[in-house]
Amino acid sequence: MFGTYKPQDVTILLKDISGLVEPLGTAEREKLIQSGRHYSEMLPLEYEPSEKYLRAYFDALNRFSKITAAAVANVSEKIFIDKGKNIALVSLARAGTPVGILIKHFLEKKFSCDVAHYTISIIRGRGIDQNAVKFILARENPAQIQFVDGWTGKGAIQRELSAAMKIFPQIDSGLAVLSDPAGVAKFCGTHEDFLIASSCLNSTVSGLLSRTFLRNDIIGAEDFHGAAFYKELLEKDLTYQFIGAIEKFFDAPIEIKNSSAEKNGGLVEVKKIAADFKINDINLIKPGIGEATRVLLRRLPWKILVHSLTDEKNLGHLYRLAKEKGAPLEIYPLKNYKACGLIRRLADN
Repeated sequence: MFGTYKPQDVTILLKDISGLVEPLGTAEREKLIQSGRHYSEMLPLEYEPSEKYLRAYFDALNRFSKITAAAVANVSEKIFIDKGKNIALVSLARAGTPVGILIKHFLEKKFSCDVAHYTISIIRGRGIDQNAVKFILARENPAQIQFVDGWTGKGAIQRELSAAMKIFPQIDSGLAVLSDPAGVAKFCGTHEDFLIASSCLNSTVSGLLSRTFLRNDIIGAEDFHGAAFYKELLEKDLTYQFIGAIEKFFDAPIEIKNSSAEKNGGLVEVKKIAADFKINDINLIKPGIGEATRVLLRRLPWKILVHSLTDEKNLGHLYRLAKEKGAPLEIYPLKNYKACGLIRRLADN
């Protein structure tokens, strides 16, 4: 084990690459990505949130804990109906891991389930960690395996997962997520694009682990995909503070209004945004509150599209972060989402 997750909460199927990879600044990393280098071959410098932004995070957590707990309850019940009592959750590192822990805890509390939980790497354009999948298959019934992530953006990870599972046909590739505005997940808590507060921060709500890493000079043929452990951030770790803030509402989760999303409607909307803004590469478009937040934290934003400039309840943290990063906000008639991040094309500079 490495990171700050409790061993009883998750088995981390990742190789510890701490100290082996020099993190790169956002501008340098963005330049390399847009020149063809794969994002998984680098580690970003961790964004150190300002005091003002941390206040916005805690405010968002306070406001959205109830709906997050309700989404956990909703999706957990769907998983239980489908899989029964012996469930093996496989969360997609890193955003899926705290969500997997929340679902595990809810299933154990509400249904007295026996829930195994693993976290593994999946990388857009590179696929799933096959060594990790084989490790799980040696220990779990494939019919009981359920993949978990936090939310859907435009559905790229669900498509990556569906393609990857063709070599493991005994496993259902359907995702369970809390928020599915893209309309691609098998199970979701809601189709509403709401703020899952963990999307506001990086490693400090993810067991102090980096995003996953894959480069053949460090990750061998028999290794799991890699991740670094940011031990130097131990005093700033909010992982279990986030989990606890949601769990305190498990006993009486609020009702979520029935929501619906057009199947693959997110991708349709992203293609319209691409046409409207003359963007040739849809990987530069990151729809949804969570993805827009990550654009501001990790990438070089061009602009942030929002459904309103006065939706402080849902988008207050984005307004603050966009101001810090100097990213302009623009009203756009979003249908499936409340916000969308557009990454700057460096060739246009």
